Parts: sequence; C-alpha cells; structure tokens
Amino acid sequence: VTVLTNFCFLIRNNPDIDAAVQLLVKLKLEYKTATGQDYKAGCPPSDGPTLQDNGPSVTEGEDLVNPWNVTTTSAKGVDYDKLIVRFGSSKIDQELVDRIERVSGQKPHRFLRRGIFFSHRDMHQVLDAYESKKSFYLYTGRGPSSEAMHVGHLIPFIFTKWLQDVFDVPLVIQLTDDEKYLWKDLSVEECHRYAVENAKDIIACGFDINKTFIFSDLDYMGSSPGFYRNVVKIQKHVTFNQVKGIFGFTDSDCIGKISFPAIQAAPSFSTSFPQIFNGRKDVQCLIPCAIDQDPYFRMTRDVAPRIGYPKPALLHSTFFPALQGAQSKMSASDPNSSIFLTDTPKQIKNKINKHAFSGGKDTIEEHRKYGGDPDVDVSFMYLTFFLEDDEQLDKIRQDYTSGVLLTGELKKRLIDTLQPMISAHQQRRKLVTDEMVQQFMTSRPLDFNY
Repeated sequence: VTVLTNFCFLIRNNPDIDAAVQLLVKLKLEYKTATGQDYKAGCPPSDGPTLQDNGPSVTEGEDLVNPWNVTTTSAKGVDYDKLIVRFGSSKIDQELVDRIERVSGQKPHRFLRRGIFFSHRDMHQVLDAYESKKSFYLYTGRGPSSEAMHVGHLIPFIFTKWLQDVFDVPLVIQLTDDEKYLWKDLSVEECHRYAVENAKDIIACGFDINKTFIFSDLDYMGSSPGFYRNVVKIQKHVTFNQVKGIFGFTDSDCIGKISFPAIQAAPSFSTSFPQIFNGRKDVQCLIPCAIDQDPYFRMTRDVAPRIGYPKPALLHSTFFPALQGAQSKMSASDPNSSIFLTDTPKQIKNKINKHAFSGGKDTIEEHRKYGGDPDVDVSFMYLTFFLEDDEQLDKIRQDYTSGVLLTGELKKRLIDTLQPMISAHQQRRKLVTDEMVQQFMTSRPLDFNY
C-alpha cells in the first residue's frame, strides 16, 4: 500500500506520464490479484489477512489451469514445473518418495514413482505427525456431472485407496452434486442420481466400508450441524472480492457459485464429521487431488488458522490427457475424448485405434529410421498411469524411441492393458448393491477411536 501511494506522488512529478500510468495500472492489477480487492490510496486491504498464495493470473502463452478449464499449447501437456512455481506448492522429489516408503513400509505407488503425483503442500508435516503416532485423515471427491465416469476419474481414487491401505486412516469422499447443479444445465434430481451412480464406481475401487464415508452435499449439508457451521465460518472469512480474484467469478454468476467454495473447503476440517472424530478439531487432513482443484484449498489453507483449525495438506496429480492429445484433459461430455468405465472391449479398441494421438512418424520407414516420441504419444502416456511393471514400461519407451516398436503395436499394448482392467472394474461394480451404497453414504462412526 505504501509503495503504491508513493508511486502516485511520483507520477504527478514525472514528465513521462504515459509510461508511469501504464506501470501504475500494472501494479494495481498485481495488487488486486494478491488481495482480491481494488487498490485505494491510503486504504489497506479490508476484512483481515489477505489470501497470500493464490498465484498470479495467467499471462499470454501460459497454461490455463483452474477447476473448470485446463488447456495448453504444448503437445507434451501442461508444464508442471512452471505450475509449481505459479501455485507456490512444492515438488515431490525423490527424497519425499523415499521417506513415504520408509514411513509406510511399502513400495511407493507407481503414481509416486513416475511423478504422476508430482506436487504437495505440507506432506512432510503429515509424515512427521504420523511418525509421532498422530493420525490424519484423507479427503477426496468427485463432481458427478454424468452417470458414467471415465478412466481419468479413477486416478485420485486409485491413489487414495493405496494411501488408506498403507497408512490405515479414515477417508471421507465428497460428491459435489450441489456444485454440478449450480454449474450445469441439470436438475437437482439428476445431479443427486449421478452422485449415487458415481458412488458405485468409487466403491468398486475397493474401499473399506468400515473406514470410508461417502457423502452427497445435497444430503449431508442438511443433516450435519457440524458441517454447516464450518461452511458458515469459512464464508465469513472470505470476501466476495477474494473469491472473484481466486475463481474468476463475475457479477453475473449466481450467488450459489460464489458461496460454493466454502462447501468444498469444509471437509478439510475434522469437526465437519463429529460422528467420525468425536468433535476433535486437531486431526489434520490430507487431500489427494488433481492440481486444478488447488485454488479451493489455497483458500482453505489461508482461512484455517483464522478459525482455529490445522491447514490441510495436499498431494497434487497431473492431468489425464484426452485421447486427442495432452493439450486438454479428458472430458465426460465428449465420448470420443475418453475411455469410459462402461465401454466394451470393442469400444476401447476402436477408440484407441481411431482417436489416440500418436507420437510416431508418418510412414513405417521413417518410424523405423527416426523412432517415435513417447512424450507426446497418448498411448504411452496412458501406459504410464496403468502399467505396473517399471521395467516393462522402460522397455516400451526405448523400443518406441528407437523405432523398433510401431505405433500400432504400442496401441495394442495399451488395449491389452485397459481391456482387462476395465472389465474387472465392471464386474466389481455389478456386485455393488443399492444397500451397500446406502451403508457407505450413511453418517456413522468408522472403525477408529478418537
């Protein structure tokens, strides 16, 4: 504030007024990005502490990453190193991966070994507490915008299940059916039905019913005073200007959108689940999620100490690319961009052969001579997510890069990997009954003593 006030004085005495005015405009924009408020000379930001780590706004040529849109001009996908700097998170380095292995006593998940979960906030703090016999809990979620989920939606759940298994901690899964009603052209009833259907796919991932609570916002908000009280506390400590600065809301957005971030933030605090944590407010939360969800939790982390709660820790994943290439993530609204969990083996084969972007050369002769580029090849990218064997994956990379392995052969490797995986998921989902869903989604104590 003092810098800008002094700068205003200098402008009045500077002969090069045009240049000075341009710089002032730039500084005002940076001020608004940092505080969520318009600059007023002599007036510090109002409503308590500002949100410090929401990251600068996107400039021309940068990747666009927010909870609703992910786009990049690079065929290799988002530049995650730059994103770490922009968002102010920390890279998951080999030292952290090794520490997770030591503390858990288990081989790190392939998502950690391969940098698919690549960024974190306060993971060392979680491990410090765990080594001191202090537990934590897991929180992840899903926005149910359609009945069928695609394979990209499985990434946080596959990893969260591994975390739950190796650390033996409670898990809460939020289904934001209220969010989808506010953002999509869907009825409340449709959104809630999608939440229940998506819950079946989530349960089919193998979560332990005695350690997992799945909830629909439309159901739980009205039945849990503890949850709603936390929503209200968060709402009081975030201004309208701040949410506009963080999420890009405009004056024409409905008030439901503006207030929604507090609802996604509330599960980060253990008092939102008194039936599980017996009213304790000191149990830290660990959130595995794709990095496009980070704006919600940067806001949450800023609010947490002001309402007396520990900041949630986060583990961020990369995006699962669309079949057409890594410039965008998979979309449930475009059937040809995605491999759905409902696809038949024939559909999987046809989609990969027809739509999967190739890093190979135009002719077999050129490919044999120059080799392919696995860093832009979607089939190879998918194998990094789902092929467990590290040595086999390295061999495929070498063979494709050298030209020994052709594009069609690489696609066949992916087809042979995905078909049995999705078929097995479909079989597990058939075993999920309505009664089982009701059990998972009933507010109840879990098998932990707090």
